[in-house]
Amino acid sequence: MDPLIVVDGANVVGSVPDRWWRDRAGAATRLRDALAVRDAAALPGEIMLVVEGAARGVPPIDGVAVEAAPQSGDDHIVALVRDNVSHRPVVVVTSDRGLRQRVTELGAGIVSPGQLRATISYGGRPDHT
Repeated sequence: MDPLIVVDGANVVGSVPDRWWRDRAGAATRLRDALAVRDAAALPGEIMLVVEGAARGVPPIDGVAVEAAPQSGDDHIVALVRDNVSHRPVVVVTSDRGLRQRVTELGAGIVSPGQLRATISYGGRPDHT
C-alpha cells in the first residue's frame, strides 16, 4: 500500500530563503503545484499538503490534497498521522525536530525537505537549492 505523505508546508517552504515570506499563499501554491508533478517513482504515495496562516486559502488540485490547519500546523499534522498510521504507512516531510519526534512516536516515517525537493521542480527545472 502506498503511504500517505504529509507535507509540512510552512516548514518546506521556509527551508529555502527565496523571499517566500512576502507571499506565503503564493509560496504554498508553488509548492503544491510542484508536488503535483513530482517524481512519483522517487517518492510514491498520496500527497497531503498541510497549510496554515496566510496560506490557508490554497485549494487542492489533482494529485495533491490540501488541508488547512485550523490552528497549529504541527498539531494538525500529528492528528493526521494519528488518524492514518494504524491502517497505512505515513511519512511526514519536515525538518522540525519537535514535530519529527511527535510523529515518529506514533509510527510515522520522516523525509527531509531536501529529500522532497530532490523529487520536485519549480518552473520545469529541478529544485536543488
